[in-house]
Amino acid sequence: MIIAVDFDGTIVEHEYPRIGAPIPFATDTLLQLQRDGHQLILWTVREGELLQEAVDYCRGFGVDFYAINQSFPGERPEEKPSRKLTADLFIDDRNLGGLPDWGQIYHMIKHDRMFEPFDSSVMLMSRNNNRSKNIFLIIGEAIDRIKNGEAAR
Repeated sequence: MIIAVDFDGTIVEHEYPRIGAPIPFATDTLLQLQRDGHQLILWTVREGELLQEAVDYCRGFGVDFYAINQSFPGERPEEKPSRKLTADLFIDDRNLGGLPDWGQIYHMIKHDRMFEPFDSSVMLMSRNNNRSKNIFLIIGEAIDRIKNGEAAR
């Protein structure tokens, strides 16, 4: 599998343009994914010297990427106007729902559980009617109440 991985906020804490503190188990998990035969692409907004710092950081932990901000090594930007990569999976802190912990990411990839139905653990009981309600609906309703000047319930 080809896996595109973001850097800031995913491998390290988001401190761009500085390199933030390591996110626990990120590089360990990436190394294991490589050992399992996956090809990793570093996919980041970083360019030039800042990009090289990120590559060197990862290389210092033994993580060598198949490609960097490209779908394959040697891809020329003029051949492809879009920065959209050809990858089977993207790991990014900007995922819907945020970045799972790296142990969970590995488990999902290892056991091919990336596309399971909606996780019922994200259901909460509404205080109004004791029915299960999606956490995102509850948050949206709370935001609406704040916008309308209503007291929090």
